[in-house]
Order: sequence, then structure tokens, then C-alpha cells
Amino acid sequence: MTEKELRSLSGYVLFAIGLLMLLGGIALTVIEQIGTGAVVAFIGLVILIGLSVINPNEAIVTTFFGDYMGTMRQTGLRWVNPLFRRRKISLRARNLNGQKLKVNDKLGNPIEIAAVVVWRVGDTAKASFEVDDYVRFVEIQSEAAVRHLAGAYAYDIMDEEQLEEVTLRDSTGKINAMLEGELTERLSRAGIDVLEARISHLAYAPEIAGAMLQRQQASAVVAARRQIVDGAVGMVDMALAQLSEKGIVELDEERKAAMVSNLLVVLCSDKAAAPIVNAGTLYP
Repeated sequence: MTEKELRSLSGYVLFAIGLLMLLGGIALTVIEQIGTGAVVAFIGLVILIGLSVINPNEAIVTTFFGDYMGTMRQTGLRWVNPLFRRRKISLRARNLNGQKLKVNDKLGNPIEIAAVVVWRVGDTAKASFEVDDYVRFVEIQSEAAVRHLAGAYAYDIMDEEQLEEVTLRDSTGKINAMLEGELTERLSRAGIDVLEARISHLAYAPEIAGAMLQRQQASAVVAARRQIVDGAVGMVDMALAQLSEKGIVELDEERKAAMVSNLLVVLCSDKAAAPIVNAGTLYP
């Protein structure tokens, strides 16, 4: 079932006609023309019953004895068959602030995740007749999509073999795009348009958060040390090359090894070097 447009009439003129007939019928009843007055008043009342007010970003879904007749989207005072059953549906954008869910990621680590979804009704017929409660449907399907996404990817990179993999923490843009795509597919059957979907909360579960923080800190320290060592080796190589090129001093292999060792200790140390001068060299 898809939405179809129902053309309605402007209600301003019919409102005036209906009101005049209702008042005229009452007046005829007062002057003892009861039969004629009742008929006129009844017709005026029927005309007034067919009036509906449609605000901006609203629509009215109409049915006639169980048959879907169409959807009115024209704003203002409109008039349709008074026998049509009418139901208003808001077309405004809505926010779904999902609750925190505790799930296991691809590697089995317990994590907490939540998402924010911006959506609105796109097809009023599907929203009204394809699902029982489209608002509740959005909530349940959004939770299911977030759970599925969290279980399909790892929270973070655990080893070098995962460097090219998509992770929940480092691939935020891709994860949000995949979440939006999955929600669009899930909610299309209810006539819902997904305007935006983003991960709003992502963290390790409390029971492993401390251990994972230590692992992240250790990884950061190792990476920093690796960069320091790489730089120190380059500086030592440059120093030896310049000493040899300029002929400042001739070093045998043993002295080169000692020099390399001393330079690496100085360059890779956490603390500033404190040189010790042999007093014998100053006062022989």
C-alpha cells in the first residue's frame, strides 16, 4: 500500500454555507416550521462535520468503511465527505534519542552504545496501515539496527592485523553511514524517512573499561617509544656519517659501538642526560 493524494475542497465557503444553514434551520424551528427547520439544520451540520483544519507539516489519512481513500496534505481549512474517517499524522522531523545498550562487539568485548536518529513520516499510508504503531516500530527497529551494527565490528584495533578493518571507534563516518543505510532499509516498510543517524555514545562496559584503558595507554607508550627509537637511530647514523666524512676523529669498531650505545641511551632516556666530567682530565 502506498500513499495517494485526496483532493479536497476549500472549506471557507462551505463553512459559511453550513453555518448559515444550521442557524437558518434553528430559526425555522423557532417559528414552528419544525420539519423544514430540522432538515435544513441537519444538512448544515453535515456540511460542518466535513470540515478539517490541516496545519503545516500535517496530513490527514481518510478511510471510508475500511477502504483507504487517500491522504490530504493541503494546508488550511479543507472539506471532504463527512462520512470519511479522518486521522491526523504529523510530518515533522522527530528525534529518537536511543538508550544505552550493552552488547558484545565482533571480538566479544562488552561495550555500551547508543544512537540518535532523526526521522519523519514519508508515506502516510504505509505508516498507518503497514504497521500497528509506527512510532514504536521506529524505536524497536532502531535498537535492533544498533545491536546488529555493534556486533558486526570491533570496538577498537587489537593488533596489527586489524589495521585495515573498520572499527566502531576510529571509523565514525563509515559507521554512521552504515547505520543510516540499515535503518532506511528497515523502516522503509513503515513509510519512514531516515534523515540522519549517528552514534551518540560508545564506551567499553564498566567491568572491562579499566583493563582496556591500561591497554590503550600501553599501546600509546609503545608507539611513542618506537618513534623515539627510530629518530635516535637516524641521528646516530647521521652523526657517524658526518664524523667519518669530515675526518674529525677516527673510530674503530669498538669505539663506534660504545659511541652508538651512549648516544642511544642519551636520546632514548626519559630524563635529561647528566654528563660526568673526569676530574683527572682537568687537574693532571
